[in-house]
Amino acid sequence: MTSQASTPAYRRLSVEERRSQLLEAALSLFAHRAPEEVSLDDVAEAAGVSRPLVYRYFPGGKQQLYEAALKSAADELRDCFDEPEEGPLVPRLTRAVERYLAFVGRHDAGFSALLQGGSVVETSRTTAIVDGVRRAAAEHILRHLGVEGPGPRLRMTIRMWITAVEAASLIWLDEDKQPPLEELRDWLVEQFVAVLTVTARRDAQTDTLVQALAADL
Repeated sequence: MTSQASTPAYRRLSVEERRSQLLEAALSLFAHRAPEEVSLDDVAEAAGVSRPLVYRYFPGGKQQLYEAALKSAADELRDCFDEPEEGPLVPRLTRAVERYLAFVGRHDAGFSALLQGGSVVETSRTTAIVDGVRRAAAEHILRHLGVEGPGPRLRMTIRMWITAVEAASLIWLDEDKQPPLEELRDWLVEQFVAVLTVTARRDAQTDTLVQALAADL
């Protein structure tokens, strides 16, 4: 009985459960420290396992673990915009932005390091992962707008707004998460409608969308 009780818990986890546990531990560390400041020993300690076990799941070492953790975070960010396509657009976008900001708030330092770049573990693959989130967000928004074949002005407007949301998120973290999340959320959604309105003056496709959005406000 004593021998069984002392058996490390990690031996009872499946391969997928163990991998998920290691990624969760890594994400927690990357959320509060720059990637280059996190070692495999840190991840092993946070997960309550040995360093060799971390290597068993991530034989590529810290780089592979970082990229896997980044992809996991990117998948979660994509899910932020996965909103049912029903009901008025503005409330849908509001819920998506709120989930996005909540993610930013939970992964503050790691989110900053991710978007600002400059990490010693940054590669073309990690950059592609981050850019993939931006493109997925733009596609989600276009789908919610019900637009097929968006013109260049509309595409540019949406991508500019996504960039603005990222910048606002970084500034929000620098300002100790002020204004409150709900206020920032509403402000960003209002900015989305505002930039569409400006574009509508030059683009008939966007003008049609803005007229439809007027009913939601």
